[in-house]
Amino acid sequence: MKLDRKLKQVGVKVSQSLILAGAGVGQGFAQGLPTMDEPSQGAGGGLLTTAQGYVYDGAILIGLVLCVVAFMVVASSSVASFKEARERETWGKFAVTAMVGVVLIVAVVWLATVAAPILSQ
Repeated sequence: MKLDRKLKQVGVKVSQSLILAGAGVGQGFAQGLPTMDEPSQGAGGGLLTTAQGYVYDGAILIGLVLCVVAFMVVASSSVASFKEARERETWGKFAVTAMVGVVLIVAVVWLATVAAPILSQ
């Protein structure tokens, strides 16, 4: 029992000394790091404007990711429909899937393009 208490005390003292040592060394590690890039809009206009610029960049990135996901879903569906068409000789469903997929991709990209200027306001 006494040994457990002693080990806990030693552990607490070691962790406290490591925290204090790490706090002093932290500034030395940060000196070689590169600076953070400015947002594409609103840089240098204060904290709120810079934060809005970063939110804008994040929203644009999310829009691009959604476009990629839509493209991948359409491509996967088209490949599955093509495989089914080869097995069952029903090419009409494949043609419809491919056309609807192309329209969907064009619509998603167009909406993302229209949304970018709206987000910048």
